[in-house]
Amino acid sequence: MGAHHELLDAARAETGLTDFGEDTFLEGLEVLVRALQQEAALNSTGQAALRKMIVGLLSQRLQIEDWYRRQPEIDDERITAPLIGLGLPRTGSTALSFLLAEDPNARSLRMWEATAPCPPPSTVHGDDKRIEDGRADVAERKRTSPRRVALVPASATGPTECQSLMALDFRAHFFQAFAYVPSYSKWLLNADLTSTYRYELRALKLLQWGFEAQPWRLKCPTHLLFLDDLDKVFPDARFVMTHRDPAEVMVSVADLYAAVARSYCDDIDERYLGQLNIEHWSVGMERALAFRQKAGDDRFYDIDFRAMQRDPLGEIRGLYAWLGEPVTPEFEAGMQGWWRENAEKRERNVHPDPATFGIDVDRIRPLFADYTARAAAWTAH
Repeated sequence: MGAHHELLDAARAETGLTDFGEDTFLEGLEVLVRALQQEAALNSTGQAALRKMIVGLLSQRLQIEDWYRRQPEIDDERITAPLIGLGLPRTGSTALSFLLAEDPNARSLRMWEATAPCPPPSTVHGDDKRIEDGRADVAERKRTSPRRVALVPASATGPTECQSLMALDFRAHFFQAFAYVPSYSKWLLNADLTSTYRYELRALKLLQWGFEAQPWRLKCPTHLLFLDDLDKVFPDARFVMTHRDPAEVMVSVADLYAAVARSYCDDIDERYLGQLNIEHWSVGMERALAFRQKAGDDRFYDIDFRAMQRDPLGEIRGLYAWLGEPVTPEFEAGMQGWWRENAEKRERNVHPDPATFGIDVDRIRPLFADYTARAAAWTAH
């Protein structure tokens, strides 16, 4: 893996650039690299993949700063009232984001551009090589981890979570799905993500620059843990929150973490993954409830997982009525097509026995009792 200094040098050499912008990212980078070296027990695939990922993130940062230096007007872009999807993972938020991405009058964060925001998409004419790279990544994921693909739909041109943009500041949850990094996970739980969201905003402006501004549809379950910080950077954001029984969720998300990590590590500690997720999501939900109390429920629209399964278009019509935006015939047809095409892939997954992850379902419920009671009231609309 190399020390973090060596990774910074590798990114400089790869791009011929030297300015990483504000140095807020260095703390997370140091904590992460130390954890990967001392705790992770990566196999050779994992060593190569994570090194490539980290150098890639640093290279993107260098390029983002270079574009801002050459085109300072990028900073004049305005990201107004984004709709941000959140909720526990495995609550139907991915399907929701794919349906929302069918709206021709809104803008999603697409997988290929989240992974590589530079060059800004508006500057590329003709075929964008990143789309092909994204398709190759998805194919590789299917080959190395078919279980991961079964659990989460992925498409190079489809919407993706904010993780890759948050990772530019090295404060992102997805690092802990790739490997056992307990010291990083502990640090992240209490980290300040204000700089992370500021950098995400910087990347979004770059992606929007050169296009007519459209309302953004973003999504990331892990925002739950950091809503106070997110709110400082996106004070006019509105939220769509998806809900499902937390006991079902914990087994499902631990299963996903294990599916991802199996590609990179030969030895997986399933019980640790169970505990990690219970801790992070119960803390996250406590913080989210406190934020809602303070920010007011009127910034949130709530969708129950089962209602979404039963009548997805009905739920989205309700959401759009709340947003005060029209569901156009084109949008409706796109959603119907996506739902039909993906119907056979949905909810056929059989998760392992909770005991595999050391999860006792009856002990989880009390941790989420406040949330469960509130969610029942929120989704009774």
